[in-house]
Amino acid sequence: MTLRIAPAEIDAWRERMPRAFGPSAGGKALRVLGGVAFLTWLIGTLWMFQVTPQRIWNGLSGLAVIIRLMIPPSPGELWLDILRGIGESLAMAFLGTFIAALIALPLGFLGARNVVTNTLFRFSLRRFFDGMRGVDSLIWALAYVRAVGLGPLAGVLAIATADIAVLAKLFAEAIENAEKKQAEGIAAAGGSSLMVMRFGLLPQVAPIMLGHVLYFFESNTRSATILGVVGAGGIGLQIAERIRVRYWDEVAFIIILMVITVAVIDWISGRVRRKLIGAR
Repeated sequence: MTLRIAPAEIDAWRERMPRAFGPSAGGKALRVLGGVAFLTWLIGTLWMFQVTPQRIWNGLSGLAVIIRLMIPPSPGELWLDILRGIGESLAMAFLGTFIAALIALPLGFLGARNVVTNTLFRFSLRRFFDGMRGVDSLIWALAYVRAVGLGPLAGVLAIATADIAVLAKLFAEAIENAEKKQAEGIAAAGGSSLMVMRFGLLPQVAPIMLGHVLYFFESNTRSATILGVVGAGGIGLQIAERIRVRYWDEVAFIIILMVITVAVIDWISGRVRRKLIGAR
């Protein structure tokens, strides 16, 4: 049996749900204009950056030469300096992440909607977090190198300053998403605001905070490599020196060590999370 729908009924449904029958003429025109605008922007950007097939081919050819010079990797004669640089980068990442987490914890509570009810204060603090997140750790490293001089101290301060606002925002969002019943129960039993935060909110969000901190430690291990290029200590200085004299085999050896180091950190952080949080 074939079901037939009258044209009048189709027109009635078209008026009720016009999008179900396809985009309107105005919608089609907007899509076309959007596509043209995107292609114009893309072509203009490529022209402004002088991206040409010849430049791309020359770049790939040069990269192939560098890769050939990296094989086989070699530690070189100053391999002890390489190990010392990696240890320095790890120390920078750990100290920077620890300082950032320590400062971001109270800031996260101050930026949470369910802890601080003053809208103006919370809004100002969250916008401050946004402004701090807009400055990359490399910029902070350049500033701290000028302020405290060359060395790992500038790298530690740069990592900590760049991570404080990011961790504070993540902590605040985790606190806002915490279950309200535990905090309300402690408050109903006569607990102070500090007790509500300590026993009602912190136990819920501590695993999330720990996961964020461990991830940032792993990420900052890579960031510490870049910071060393501008004089903020770590293995980055060793890489920059070897690139300058074109010792690409030693550069490859350092890169392999960094990959192994990050993999080990990821494995250890996973075990720490399971140990402290518990397997699920």
